[in-house]
This record gives sequence, structure tokens and C-alpha cells, in this order.
Amino acid sequence: MSTANELKAKGNEAFAAGNHTAAIDFFSQAIELDPTNHVLYSNRSASQSSLKKYTEALADAEKTVELMPAWAKGYSRKGAALFGLQEYAMAVATYQEGLKHDPESALLKKGLSDAEAALEQEKNGDVGYGDFANQMANAFKGDILAKIAANPKTASYLADPEFVKKVRDIQANPENMSKHMGDQRITMVMFTLMGMGDIFAKGADSFMGEAAEPEAQSPTQPKPAPKAKPEAMEMEEDASEEDKEAAAKKARAAGAKDKGNTAYKARNFDEALVQYSNAIELDSTDITFWNNKAAVYFEMGKYDECIETAEQAIETGREYHADYKHIAKAMGRIGSAYSKKDDLDKAIEFYNRSLTEHRAADVLTKLRALEKLRKQREEDAYLDEAKSNEARERGNEFFKAAKYAEAQAEYSEAIKRNPSDPRNYANRAACLTKLIALPDAIKDCDKCVSLDPTYVKAYTRKANALFLMREYADALDALEEAKTHDTDKKNSAEINQTEAKCYSAISEQNSRQTPEQAIARAQANPKIAAVLANPVMQNILQQMQSDPRAAREHLKNPAIASNLRKLIAAGIVRMG
Repeated sequence: MSTANELKAKGNEAFAAGNHTAAIDFFSQAIELDPTNHVLYSNRSASQSSLKKYTEALADAEKTVELMPAWAKGYSRKGAALFGLQEYAMAVATYQEGLKHDPESALLKKGLSDAEAALEQEKNGDVGYGDFANQMANAFKGDILAKIAANPKTASYLADPEFVKKVRDIQANPENMSKHMGDQRITMVMFTLMGMGDIFAKGADSFMGEAAEPEAQSPTQPKPAPKAKPEAMEMEEDASEEDKEAAAKKARAAGAKDKGNTAYKARNFDEALVQYSNAIELDSTDITFWNNKAAVYFEMGKYDECIETAEQAIETGREYHADYKHIAKAMGRIGSAYSKKDDLDKAIEFYNRSLTEHRAADVLTKLRALEKLRKQREEDAYLDEAKSNEARERGNEFFKAAKYAEAQAEYSEAIKRNPSDPRNYANRAACLTKLIALPDAIKDCDKCVSLDPTYVKAYTRKANALFLMREYADALDALEEAKTHDTDKKNSAEINQTEAKCYSAISEQNSRQTPEQAIARAQANPKIAAVLANPVMQNILQQMQSDPRAAREHLKNPAIASNLRKLIAAGIVRMG
């Protein structure tokens, strides 16, 4: 009775001879004797793919992966079967999963590239397998024997009567082509007649070996295989003891990681640490094991250990070409650990480094928060009331000397040293008005009264800036605020003088336009148009027309008074 290894060897020989049906039979017998040998399922999957039995090939490939999850070849077989079934998206995902276990596998990379290209063709509605099958059938139409005889590569085949019989059988019924594909000469003729004979430039054996590989040209791809010699599809022999041990270690490492993940989710950090350490001991090349261990240290509050472990993760990832996202995660975790240690500079440094690897939204949010916190701390550290007062006094001296740019710089320094002193903003507003930086002057006045609503000079300086901007109604509103807070009447002269200037400017402005022109301009001004559309204001204006004395009563209401001043400034209401 044959052993599993003997049957496997016979299967390999049958496959090499192109007798895939026999190969499947031998591998099946071997599986009955050794049902846990992943190599047997892998080889049978390749044989099934060679016969285009992709559903059966997929089942064998999935069994291969089940038995040996860390073995990259299993994913290669599965990807090839899915490719044959035209499940391109699933093939892409399978090759990507395989590359996680063997990032350097040329077979997996090539298979992934082919699957992605086929998926793109499918999306774009490009030529598919149906057209390719028609091309193969059309290749055998016409005086096929003459064409074969005319080609030096195929002429010698005609000496075999059996070959000629097969060609005539395909001519009679193109569907019979599949049963003769085991004869490499038929395949050679087909591709030669289709203008792709150079695919055999390196020999038919290489092509037949490649045909069963996911990295080779799939039957669903109309494009020829690369001219460079493809990697032949080999029937895997039993791995060496060293390879078996390496694969077993990877499998045990993956199991330890899974146990660590379970413990981590249960917040059993001590157990998680043990399991991740076991995984690293079994396979120190996987960056995810190091990253997970660093995460445990972080949750345990052991930030120095977290940083050290994450740095090892980065080193491992660089050495073994890990996905940049994993490296970014390690850098982000270092940043978080430094943040917990209150080392903001280091935390910001590593967050920025993480973002150069991969722009993750959560890391960006943490970076922005730390940058804001660092800025606030720097500002707080700069606070000094005494130095603020000194800077303001220097600003006052520059202002008196009409050196307004120098004065502005000193007032800004005073604000940095003491941003809660309203005098600093009021003084800088006066300086900015001199420099005709009127919008900025108004902002400083608003900031001043937000700190001290009774600061009368802030209102008068705002009124002066608004006057220069010809916003007379708003200037008058600011002066009304100043009157409200000028309880000791110390600023009444300045307020009255500025108010008189505003009304004089309004009078002069209105004298240069007719009432009709004023109305037309008012309708183009959203603020004035809103006042005119207000039903309350419409009633008040009607009352004022019949009884001008009614305006005095209405002016006692601040909101109505403000609206009336807007209408006066616009020339809609004329006094006197």
C-alpha cells in the first residue's frame, strides 16, 4: 500500500506531465491517508485550477489556509481560484491578506497586481474572458494545418497523427478544446496562432507550471503572460523540519496575540502583557505584536516602557517593511505617552512624525489640542503685570512723540504680559486709529469694554474710528454708550464734540443728495433697508410726519433711537 508521500510524488509527476486529472486522483488518495497535510490540499488546488475547476480549487485552497493560516502559499492558491471565478475583489483581498504573512512574496505581489488590474477592467467594462475564449476558438478556423506547418515552432508537431487528430477535433467543435489542453502542443499552437507565441520563449514547461499559479495569467485575462520567465508552478514537497518549525512558531505567535487581544479587551493587562510577550518571543518580526504590547504598557500607566516598546515596533517595522500605518500607530502611541508624561514638545514631535507616515484623524486632533495647550502655557508663562505696566508706559512715551508704530509694539507687548488690563487695549486702539488701522482699532475697543464695560474712553475712541470710516450712525451709537457710563461727566466735552462732528458730517452729506437719491441708496444698504421694513419703525415714522414732537418720546427708547440715527445718517429722516 502506497504512503501519502508516495502518492503525492506520483501526483507531482502527473501534474508535470500535464495529466491533471490523474494528479487530482493521486492527491485525493494522499489526503485520505494524511488529511491534515496542508501541502496536499495546496497541490490539489493547483491541479483543479489547471482544469479550470475553480470552485473545487477554492475549496482546497480554503482548507489549506485553515490548516496553516500563516503559510503564504495557501493565500496564493485561494487568490488564483477566486481569480478564475472572476471574483476579482475577493481575490484582491486574499492576496493582501497573504502579504501580511509574507510581505516579500513575489507570487502574492504579482497575483495582487493581476487581480487589481482585472478588477479595474471589470469596472471599466473592458474585454473579459468571453472575448478571449472566442479568440482561442477563432484561432483554429481556416487552413489550420498549413498555418502550423508554416511556423518553425509548430511544424514538427504534424509528424504525430494523434496531434493532427486533436487539431481536426477542435476544428470540428471548438468546445472540444478544453479536453485537449493537457497537450502542451495544442496550447503552443493556440497561442502562436493568436500572435502570442513568444509566451513560450522560455519553454512550455514554464508556462504549464505558471498556469496553475495565481501569479500567472489567469484564463479570465486576455493579456499574454510576461516575456520574462515566470516562476513555475511547483508541487510543494513536505517542508523541511526548519521550515515546519518556523511556520509552527508563526502560528503559535498568532494564537498568543489572539489571547492577548482577548485579555486586553477584558482589561486584564497583566495577562495581555504575558501573551504579547510570548508572541514576540515566537516571532519578533511582526510589528503588530510590539504595537499591542506598547498599548498594554500605556493602559497600565507605564509610559517609559510604552515608549521603549513602541520604538522597538518602529525599528522592527522599518527592518521588515511593515505597512506605514503600523509605523504611524507606533509613533502616535509614543506621542500619547509623552503627552501623559506632560512632555508636550516630545509629544508634538512624535504626533507630527506619525502624520508624515499616515494622516490619521485622531492623531491630528490630538496634535491640534496639544499645540493649543502649549501655546496657552507659553502665554501664561509670559504673564507679568509689572513688565506689562512698564511696556505700556514706554508705549505712552512713544505715542506722545508721535512714534505710533513703536507705540503699537509696546502696547502689544503690554497685552502679552497682561491681557486682562483694559487700558492696554484702549491705548493700542488710539495708536491704531492714528495709523489708520481702523477695523483693528475697533476690535481693540470692543475687547476693552468686554473687560470693563464702564471704560468710557473705549467708546469714544471707537466712535472716532467709526467717524473716520464714515459710519456716522454707528459712531453716534458708541457715543450714546459713552454717555451712559460717563456718570461723572469727565468725558462729556469730548463726547459732545464728537457727536457734533457726526451730525455736521451727516448734514453735509445729506446736502449733496436729494431725498430720492437718499431713498435709492438706502434701499441698497441692507442695514437701512431692514430698519425701513420694520413695522414698528414704519408706524413711528408715520407718527413723526403728523406730530414731529412724537420723536422726542421715541428717542427715549435706545433701540428706536439707534434706528432713527441710522435713518438720519442715511438722509431718510432730516432734522431741523
